[in-house]
Amino acid sequence: MSSNELLEFRTSVRALLGKHATSAALRTAMDTDLGYDPKLWRMLCEQVGVAALAVPEEWGGAGAGLVESLMVVGELGRTLSGVPMLGSAVLGVQAILLAGDEQSCARLLPDLADGSRTAALCWADATGWDAAGVSATGGKLSGAAHYVLHGAQADLLLVLTDDGLFETTADAPGVAVTATPALDPTRKLATITFTDAPATRIGTGDPAALRRRLREIAWAALAAEQVGAARRCLEMTVEYTASRVQFGRPIGSFQALKHRMADMYVLVESAESAALAAALAVAEDSPSAAEDVWVARKHCTETFSTVAAETIQLHGGIAITWEHDAHLFFKRAHATAELFGTGRRPVAA
Repeated sequence: MSSNELLEFRTSVRALLGKHATSAALRTAMDTDLGYDPKLWRMLCEQVGVAALAVPEEWGGAGAGLVESLMVVGELGRTLSGVPMLGSAVLGVQAILLAGDEQSCARLLPDLADGSRTAALCWADATGWDAAGVSATGGKLSGAAHYVLHGAQADLLLVLTDDGLFETTADAPGVAVTATPALDPTRKLATITFTDAPATRIGTGDPAALRRRLREIAWAALAAEQVGAARRCLEMTVEYTASRVQFGRPIGSFQALKHRMADMYVLVESAESAALAAALAVAEDSPSAAEDVWVARKHCTETFSTVAAETIQLHGGIAITWEHDAHLFFKRAHATAELFGTGRRPVAA
């Protein structure tokens, strides 16, 4: 898409979310086992085609790309919506595409593209994403994958091991799915245990390269989400300080608060630039992708954490009440700071 088309596309997504992904809808959905509104997910897939964006046309997709997909992730970050865009339409789809198995692409991607099926990428061990929690021997999987996005809601499980990518289902023999309590109530996680579970390998590529690439994509997606959420925090804070009156004037008119919000604005703007650079680099698989993504991961994480904390402070006592959304953004900020790990800065060749 051109720049103007991207802006129009973002406007369409934001308008749909503004109408249907309200705070009340979010709170209703996060108390359900599914964790998101299935009607909202269907609307996003049918009316906007979000799940099909990065899927090639030959396999039922829109043939757009990662930049468009990550733009949607950013818009979902504004509303904290828990729909399976990141876990299924980004990481799940990219894992299948990167495995390079055309038969698997033809079999799995059409259902993922239309949103009728969702996938969960099983990866981390108990200590994080630096090591695979599941091993493969003779076409069977053993071990436990932790912190799986929507692991208890997806039926297609894509398991990343040291021997490659494998496919199985949540109801396969030897598979046990346990919902995991999380700091962020708007995002569902699960632990999935495999005990000699039968699985099918997808592709024959280098597992280390696949893991590296998926982590870059995951970090770029998180950066986009963090920027979207941080910008919404800034907007909420500006709106509140313009309406809250103290000592006979809006508190946003006090110079000290102006300075703090100006600092928030600078952080958000610079983080958005870093996130966009990372999205473009990872979409093109450029030589600078590892560096660009690492910078975005670090800067966007720090920005979201700082802005969310300032949002709490500048909203005063109401921000820590359950009824206000500020604490949900604060929890999302701290949760995304750990999701997919932090990693080390890549060493130049």
